[in-house]
Amino acid sequence: MTSEPPLDAPDPPAVPAAGVPPRVVLLGRAGCHLCDEARAVVERVTGELGVAWQEQSVDDDPELLRRYAEQIPVTFVDGRRHDFWRVDEARLRAALR
Repeated sequence: MTSEPPLDAPDPPAVPAAGVPPRVVLLGRAGCHLCDEARAVVERVTGELGVAWQEQSVDDDPELLRRYAEQIPVTFVDGRRHDFWRVDEARLRAALR
């Protein structure tokens, strides 16, 4: 019996060279000012905590675009949708501890 990923999970991101999948995935797109703000928060928190993260563009995947275009930026922590539109720094920090 195989387990299916949660419906709100993005396609599994590519595993970084270190072999450890990122705990945080940020879905966004170029030219999105909310995505720029979210990126800054994600970079700061993950950098302070030493947590791997990855950014993915909804424009690179038709299914991600269909599902999340109206919610970007969307953050996922450990494969589950965490926030959309804005990233709450304290909430992200708590989820990563």
